Amino acid sequence: MLLTELEKQAISLSPGKVNRLAKYCELLWAWNEKINLTRHTDFEKFVSRDVVDSLALAEFLLDGERVLDVGTGGGVPGIILAIVRPDLKVELCDSTGKKTKAVADIVKSLKLNVPVWHSKAEDLFPARKYTTLTVRAVSKMPKLLETFAPHWHSFERILMIKGPNWVAERGESRHYGQMTKLALRVLKTYSIGTNGETTAESVVLQICQKAKFEKFGSRNKWKMKNVK
Repeated sequence: MLLTELEKQAISLSPGKVNRLAKYCELLWAWNEKINLTRHTDFEKFVSRDVVDSLALAEFLLDGERVLDVGTGGGVPGIILAIVRPDLKVELCDSTGKKTKAVADIVKSLKLNVPVWHSKAEDLFPARKYTTLTVRAVSKMPKLLETFAPHWHSFERILMIKGPNWVAERGESRHYGQMTKLALRVLKTYSIGTNGETTAESVVLQICQKAKFEKFGSRNKWKMKNVK
């Protein structure tokens, strides 16, 4: 059961949000039989990977932020963020039409007010502006920074989830001179795993222009106690 797996991870959510997450799993896994959206097809993996990652991001999103989930795939973390943080203005995008069709159907079934764009993120700029881009399992840091370099006027920061190789990716970005005007900060380090065993270590990284660092530099963060 979903509730059991949430309790294993010491995650406490209201019954309404648990039910909505369970419904999301049902819809996601049904679509997954038609097209490849996720490898996490049981509650244990869904919670220990997808929910844990999404809540790690949620800790650092302030009330009312406009968030674009880049390369959303099956809707993680965007849909989970929209469920647990209804104060956020979440939008999803993916360049694969079959995925956005599936995710749009899931969003509609869940009655979420979440636009889904069949588009590369950079093609949404400058018509649309965001506070934060969320990035998970999309591409390496140098490629992302190259892609978004001309578009910093359309968003204020990037929050990305990375594994242990993030240090090497940062080094490569520095080598190419991509970090000259940017500030990178490790916001959170945490372990993920299944069956009670740690399988990997993840980090939440924040990248913003140095001129914006003071705005996002505070250690104050959204409190998980606000999840109801």
